[in-house]
Amino acid sequence: MRPMIVIGIPGDKRTSGIQQARSDLGMPPAIILSYAEFLQGQSLGDLLEVQKQQLSSQPAVYNGIDLSAAPPLLRLESPGSSFEVERALIALGAPDAVDVDDSLHPYAERPDPRPLRVKVAHQLKEMQGVLHHPSQWFRGYCRMLARLQREAKEVCPGSLWLNDPADIAAMTDKRRAQQILSEAGITIPRPLGEEQQPTDYASLREMMISRRMHRVFIKLAFGSAASGVIAYQLHPVTGAEVALTTVGVENYITRPPIYYNSGKLRRYTDTATISGIINWIYRHGGYAEQWIPKIGHNGKAFDIRQLVVLREACHAIARVSSTPITNLHLRSQRMSPSEAGLSEFIQEQVRNTALQALAAFPRSGVAGIDVLISGGSQQCFVADVNPFGDLLYDVKYRGCSTYEWEMKVLTARDYITHPSTPLIKEGSS
Repeated sequence: MRPMIVIGIPGDKRTSGIQQARSDLGMPPAIILSYAEFLQGQSLGDLLEVQKQQLSSQPAVYNGIDLSAAPPLLRLESPGSSFEVERALIALGAPDAVDVDDSLHPYAERPDPRPLRVKVAHQLKEMQGVLHHPSQWFRGYCRMLARLQREAKEVCPGSLWLNDPADIAAMTDKRRAQQILSEAGITIPRPLGEEQQPTDYASLREMMISRRMHRVFIKLAFGSAASGVIAYQLHPVTGAEVALTTVGVENYITRPPIYYNSGKLRRYTDTATISGIINWIYRHGGYAEQWIPKIGHNGKAFDIRQLVVLREACHAIARVSSTPITNLHLRSQRMSPSEAGLSEFIQEQVRNTALQALAAFPRSGVAGIDVLISGGSQQCFVADVNPFGDLLYDVKYRGCSTYEWEMKVLTARDYITHPSTPLIKEGSS
């Protein structure tokens, strides 16, 4: 059995869930490496050396792990639950950072607005929900992914990535992800301006009117958990507008406004507030697409989070909401697709759509695919590909939780004799 190395936040819900699943299945624990320590300057080799010493000093805990037996399986987890990591990534994305490898950034040539220097970034204070500098965070994130990829080649030759760092960077940027899906023939909501996206509030409204697309979803390119999402409507005759979003704003007289994720939906109708939020999103990286009216259940709209693990569609959950934005953290109702009224025929369409979506990222094996079903035609559209979309509570597939199922499938798969697996050897093309 290949040892598993997880780079993540030690002790959070994700790494703890993986360890619990492995324990329940009688598997040796994964080796957990810390994003925070890696971003503090320790190399991947240094972190692994510490783990090797722990393996030898605590055999009862690490029984069954032998890092020399086979090249490990490398798994990247979400860095999103730690402000310490968020701040370090913003610093890594600074123009005066030491490591400026932007090779994995899909739009590296586009400047970040008002970039923070390393010293200033390290002085940022945690403020509930505040989006400090999304585009600089993403630049730092891509630089971290590039460094992990580079060091893994040296320290773990022959290792496999569960999800390749380059794919993770592309999935995380909604602009690039939707472009990849479209090029692969996957049905997505139609972008507003397929060749040239809007760049600000004024060009957004102009395109909406000229293309007769009067209802759109505007998304911060690298937002998560509905952060930076706006359901926006524009009346083509009167110019009246309505924006539903989780973005809150605090305005000041002598300094720029602060934008934050409020954790609940807000409704704006005044142009000054709406234009300010939209302009801020586009300065950092925005993406606008057709608003697809979702299929409904008892007067509420829903979409499906469909998990795909190594080319098999498994766990699925319907996210049911009385609002257009269905993310679960907004207190949307959780249902099985059957409970939400989806026929087996449409459920099969959802599964096939999700499989095709992940196949567009052939170097990756696990993702949560957000699938919209049109309330009219019942056609499936892919709205998002989340490389960390497997944190689904109380959802079973063949009697297994998400992490239990992943560990079972990974154990059963022979990566050397089954080259059709989406997992690839580190360094191969």
